[in-house]
This record gives sequence, C-alpha cells and structure tokens, in this order.
Amino acid sequence: MNYRELYLYGIQKLKDGEVPDADYDARLLLEKVCGTDRNTLILHPDREITEKEQQDYEAFLTRRAGREPLQHILGDTEFMGLSFLVDERVLCPRQDTEVLVEEVLRHLMDGSRILDICTGSGCILLSLLHFSNDCEGVGVDLSEDALEVAKANAERLGIDATFLHSDLCEKVEGQFDMVVSNPPYIASDVIPGLMPEVRDHEPRMALDGGVSGLDFYERIIPQAREHLRPGGMLFFEIGADQGEAVKALMEAQKFAEVEVIKDYAGLDRVVKGYFMR
Repeated sequence: MNYRELYLYGIQKLKDGEVPDADYDARLLLEKVCGTDRNTLILHPDREITEKEQQDYEAFLTRRAGREPLQHILGDTEFMGLSFLVDERVLCPRQDTEVLVEEVLRHLMDGSRILDICTGSGCILLSLLHFSNDCEGVGVDLSEDALEVAKANAERLGIDATFLHSDLCEKVEGQFDMVVSNPPYIASDVIPGLMPEVRDHEPRMALDGGVSGLDFYERIIPQAREHLRPGGMLFFEIGADQGEAVKALMEAQKFAEVEVIKDYAGLDRVVKGYFMR
C-alpha cells in the first residue's frame, strides 16, 4: 500500500466512525506517523509505506474513530501560531479563545502583570507573554494535572511564567493590571449532549459551569476586584448566550465600560470591563 492508498483507507475508516472532517484528520494522522507534510500527498503519492508506519497509522485511526480528540492523539495543537502540548488533563485550545487573547493584547501595556484564572494548558497566559514585552504572568488552576501541562508548555516555548495551585484566587497574592479567564461555562445539563470528543475525553471540571453555567463568573468577579489595580481590566471568555448575563454581573460589582465582544462568527465571545475603585 502506498501513501495515497493508505490515506484513502484512513478517510474511509474515520467516516465509518462518523468522525467530522475525516479527510483532514486522516491526513494529519498520516503525516504524524510518517514525518511528512501536506505536500507529500501531492508530490509523492506513490511513496512506499513501511510496515511499522502502517501499524502505527492503524492504531491512530482506531483511537480517532473512537472519538478521541485529534489533538490528544497528535500530542500538540496550534494556538495563536504557537505549538502547545495537550492531552486528557486539559481542554484542547480552541480557535474561539484566540478572540479573547487578541482582545487582551489590544489593551496590554509592556511591563504589565497578568493573572490567568483557570489557566489549563496555559495557552492564554503564555500567548500573552509571548506577544508582549517585559510582562509578568501568573496562572492558577485547581487541577495539579493541568498545571503540569502548563509548566511543560512554558518550558517548551521558553517563556517565564508562574503557575500556582489554587482554587481561583485563594492563594493569589499581589495586584495585577489584567485579569483574564476562560472558566468552565457549560451548564451541567448540557454536558451529556456535547460531542464525544469533549464529553468523554476532556476534563469535566474544566467544562462544568454549574446549573446556569455562570457559577465561575459569580465567584471570579468579586475575587478579581481584590487583585486588580485601579484602572485594571477583567476579561472573560463566555458562551454564546451568556454575554448580557456576565455583563450584568460585572456591572453589579462596579466594573465600568463593560462591553461584549463578538467572535468571527458573529457570536458573543468575550466580556471586558475596567475596575474603578
């Protein structure tokens, strides 16, 4: 079996498993196994496949057909143009979250202190530090497993950041110019209906936002007030139907100029506001 034949076989196996974007996933898995890139399929479709490559590809296909996330199988994913390690200990970084990072970067000043609550893989904090100058960052998470991944990503990217095991701001000290968070925001009764990749393979504690999906916003907002300098800003990622609710929560805690930002699909994605004493 040559390269193209194995690729077509992979597409069919993933389609049989009802995997979305079967052709895309089959190609990336084949490139991972063979150490090739997307040009190989075009320029060298008759490339000979070794027995080990075929066996490894079969194993990857079986995992993906079982709806294990593609990112977990590959071991990394791209976010903000950077490569992040991911596995079952953290949520896979999503393109939607880049909207949050881009919005923070519009306001981030060199030399700022940034607090990232529910840091997970560290993708938000590390991206902000990568694309700024002389900023200091602290990421907190209740999951020690997630913090191990975040620390590995910091080392991988050569970025200096502090990661702290803490229930939200419980162990946080000092004041910050920016507080950012992509907290769990899915309502508990919605989780059973999520895609298998999310429902069965990503940590529930990083998904479950309680009965209304707003539990973490209600907890984080008053805690963020205690750690923001006057004039500092709070940024949240939100679910598409949560913009007005989170905006109201921030305004009730005396945040000013609170604004809901839409993503590239036109859906509410970010809420931001200024802390004024």
